[in-house]
Amino acid sequence: MKKPTMKDVARAADTSVMTVSRAFKADASVGETTRARILQAAEQLGYVFDRTAANLRSQRSHFVAVTIPSLNNANFAETVEGITAGLAPHDLQVLLGYTNYDITREEQLIEELLRRRPEAIIVTGGRHTDRARRLLAGAGIPVVETWDLPSDPVEHVVGFSNSQMMELMVAHMVEQGREKLAFIGGDSSWDTRGADRRRGFIAAMQARGLRAERLIAFGPPTVSMKSGAEAMVQLLDLHPDTDGVICVSDLAAFGALTECQRRGIDVPGQIAVAGFGAYDIADVSYPTLTTIDPSPTLIGTKVAELVADILRGAGTLPPPDPILPVLRIGGSTRRGGGQGARALLVQGGVCEGRDTWTSPKPP
Repeated sequence: MKKPTMKDVARAADTSVMTVSRAFKADASVGETTRARILQAAEQLGYVFDRTAANLRSQRSHFVAVTIPSLNNANFAETVEGITAGLAPHDLQVLLGYTNYDITREEQLIEELLRRRPEAIIVTGGRHTDRARRLLAGAGIPVVETWDLPSDPVEHVVGFSNSQMMELMVAHMVEQGREKLAFIGGDSSWDTRGADRRRGFIAAMQARGLRAERLIAFGPPTVSMKSGAEAMVQLLDLHPDTDGVICVSDLAAFGALTECQRRGIDVPGQIAVAGFGAYDIADVSYPTLTTIDPSPTLIGTKVAELVADILRGAGTLPPPDPILPVLRIGGSTRRGGGQGARALLVQGGVCEGRDTWTSPKPP
């Protein structure tokens, strides 16, 4: 059977080849009635628009490259969802690559993605190899770094300070009467955001004249419940008098919480446990986990808005306001709290003084 052509679609829709081409490109000059007639004709004929050939003629690829550290991390998945939804109305698609928390792998990905001529590139984090920075700086397309506030950004940034977020958590723990605090988190050689949280924990402790020596690291490739439980075993063996634990993520925190329960340690009576990420598991754990919500979907939405504005030639744009992660206080840290305790919400370091969630979360 002969493969249908654009001319066949134009003949069936009683219009010109140029109008058919514009209809498939979502050109505003084509009315909705005409577009619908063209798409219906294409459907009946089995015609598939050749986007590649059109891109070569227009010098547009219609995709934005995005790198994330992990495919199974719910936070990064939500950010990608926000980016994808925000770019779709602008006829832009996401081309995704994951680095497995390896900046050398990120460098390779950036090079491969740039060879495919994306219209913009979005990278997770603000730390890169020197060559990766040179590739990004010389790409000639918009570059956005997310999930961080680097001191020397390549170009645009949509994110927050991972280290400053630990100030919120340490302040909460100290307010609850905890001073022998520990941090469970990844090695700085692979999890740069986790390393920033660890540094923030140390700085917040030292600012209060408290010792920050209870530091338990675990290695790649991913943060998991198992790694959190194993780190908790190590912490309790080394520092059995610990009265509060801040974990690099909710997954590690749930593992630590479970290890406490396995040993008959009362949480939060003897030890408070907190995480980061506001995963669903924080809502359903017993007790509910205190956590920091980094607003991952909002990050993606703001990134998409920024990229779309730049590509449509909006001119000089002010930098987006930093994302303000939210401290959600659950039963795992509040003395006398337990599962039924009302949770509180803290944003930007100020308690808003209203109930927020145990389960489900507010919209």
